[in-house]
Amino acid sequence: MRITKFIILLVVISLSVSIALPAFAADGAALYKTKCAACHGPEGQGKIGPAVKGVSLSAEQISDLLTKGEEAKKAPHKKAMAGLSADDAKAVAEYVKTLK
Repeated sequence: MRITKFIILLVVISLSVSIALPAFAADGAALYKTKCAACHGPEGQGKIGPAVKGVSLSAEQISDLLTKGEEAKKAPHKKAMAGLSADDAKAVAEYVKTLK
C-alpha cells in the first residue's frame, strides 16, 4: 500500500515538472517576441538592434543586462527594461540562449 502511494506520488511530481518546464520556456519566447523582437528580430538575427542569436553572454549576464541595464549600452539597455521582472528576464535570457 505504501509503495503504491509512493509510486503515484512520483508520477504526479514527474508530470507536474514535465508540464511546468515547457511552459517556462514558452513564457521566455513570448516575452522575447513582445519585448525584444522588434529590435533584435523574431529569430534573434538583428534588425534595428544587434543580433542576439549565438551571443557569447551567459544567461545570467543577459538577465542582469535586462534587469539592471548597462551605461555603456545604447538605449533601451542603458537602464533596466520597464515592465520586466527578474523572473521574466531570466526566462527571456534562457530563451535567447536557445537561439542558434
